[in-house]
Amino acid sequence: MSGGVDSTLCAWLLLRQGYQVTGVTMRTWQGTGSTDETPVQRTGCYGPGEAHDIEAAAQAAHRLGITHHVLDLTADYQRDVLAYFRSEYQAGRTPNPCVRCNRTVKFGALLDHVRSAGIPFDRFATGHYARVERMNGGHHPSLFRGVDRFKDQSYFLCRLTADQLSQVMFPLGTLTKTETRELARSAGLGDYADKPESQDFIDRGQESLLFEASDAHPGPIEMPDGRQIGEHRGIIHYTIGQRKGLGLSGTSEPLYVIRIDTCRNALIVGPQASLQSRRLESHDMHWIEPPAPGCQPLRVHAQIRQQHAAAPAVVTWRDPACPTRITITFDDPQLAITPGQTVACYEGDRVLGGGTIEIPAG
Repeated sequence: MSGGVDSTLCAWLLLRQGYQVTGVTMRTWQGTGSTDETPVQRTGCYGPGEAHDIEAAAQAAHRLGITHHVLDLTADYQRDVLAYFRSEYQAGRTPNPCVRCNRTVKFGALLDHVRSAGIPFDRFATGHYARVERMNGGHHPSLFRGVDRFKDQSYFLCRLTADQLSQVMFPLGTLTKTETRELARSAGLGDYADKPESQDFIDRGQESLLFEASDAHPGPIEMPDGRQIGEHRGIIHYTIGQRKGLGLSGTSEPLYVIRIDTCRNALIVGPQASLQSRRLESHDMHWIEPPAPGCQPLRVHAQIRQQHAAAPAVVTWRDPACPTRITITFDDPQLAITPGQTVACYEGDRVLGGGTIEIPAG
């Protein structure tokens, strides 16, 4: 339970369906936060506003008449999410902390802590907008998009394992966000229905807490032909496709980050057309359902970021004996394929799996 409308309504729906429900909230923020009369504005999943969200979750549990536990996962979050986030940016890559957190912490370490605390449970439910179904009456769980295309969160869940999915419930997967808010109001939870959502990984203004001063090394901003046209503040501040914040003026056309050269600590910039590409690789592709033996080319729709429209593509295997090492070739060029981000592969609404994006040499 996060203290928001989604997890609160999730618990309410399960109670209505006759389940015995226990609420659990993770504590991940390692700094200090205030619960006084001037609360910190909550804008992300991680930040000093956490204390207020924990209190909101506790109040929701009390109103629903269920037991509520707060479990300390600060060490797990530091090791599995924050350290990963920092090291990826140091390497000139753009991490996806939400995908990482879901697999290792929220659907991993959290359940280990629940068991260690002696809290009994049969199923684990969250307020994600996604669906889990078992195809043709089988036992193998399949992950599907939520019916609300604007809120669908299956992309962030694409690296969950079949074992993790086998114990998961997503009660909101068949609802739209509008329906969720309306149900919350009808259930007497209108104050939760009208709460603003946390849209970011970290509270705005707190990003500097993820890095140390020594992580930022200024260096050259160059055109593809090697001409230096500026200086950057340190590669940790930039990502592929970025236009704003480059500090460039007087150029004949808008320039974007098209490559980050970590060996020379240089940003390579160019016109937007330079960001178009048809291919990517993944060396750690996770398949929720393993591909058929023989690793024949596989038609999919591949999604390279949460706000990207999944596009037709073909998956081929770089090594037939190793289904985790793949190449994805899109039918049409895609904009700003970014190393370090996640690519999710779909067959219709069904999630086949996801991997970390690598850019092919040359």
